[in-house]
Amino acid sequence: MNRLIDCIALMLLAGFVASCSADNNDRSESPSTIPIGNGFDFYVLSLSWSPGYCASEGNNADSRQCGPDKKYEFVVHGLWPQFERGYPENCNSSNKLDNSLVSSMTDIMPSFGLIKHQWRKHGSCSGLSPEEYFSVTRSAFSKINLPPSFSGLTETKTISPISVEKLFQAENPDIPSDGIAATCKRNYLRDVRICMTKDLASFRSCPEIDRNYCRSRSMAVAPLR
Repeated sequence: MNRLIDCIALMLLAGFVASCSADNNDRSESPSTIPIGNGFDFYVLSLSWSPGYCASEGNNADSRQCGPDKKYEFVVHGLWPQFERGYPENCNSSNKLDNSLVSSMTDIMPSFGLIKHQWRKHGSCSGLSPEEYFSVTRSAFSKINLPPSFSGLTETKTISPISVEKLFQAENPDIPSDGIAATCKRNYLRDVRICMTKDLASFRSCPEIDRNYCRSRSMAVAPLR
């Protein structure tokens, strides 16, 4: 009887080991398809609270992004190559943006001017082609779980910058406390900046970015128009 129990235990153990091995093999056989840039150390993904941008810019806001029929929430402000200190900008590049590429990004970057500006100032320093850079930008955005408490906001809310950061960390627990910064302009929530590795495999610390958080004790979160 004991031998039978031992045999069953060994069979179950063997099956467990085989299952684990198969799982490990599956993971190792799924290489990253993220194009890896060069000439910088990491990325900052800047997410703009669109109603805050519209409210703080007023008549200067981009009409493609703002207006009575626009209901954008968090959108991509930019994906910024960074050094451990400082960042490259406006690098020489002969690559021009194709209109179809610009149009393909408007669901997450609803401003032609912004898309072109982000390529000139930041994307040109990524070591990637425009197609690769905006592909990485979309992949970075897709890795963020947005806090549901912002969705469908119908009235102005007041919140502290640290609370905004904590809401993002609650949905993305791997973001370190010094790897995220909520910024403001004219006391409106504007951006949430999150630091990521070049391969987008993980979040990371970035003390320089973290120090540039909104200094106000509280700020307004503008509602959807």
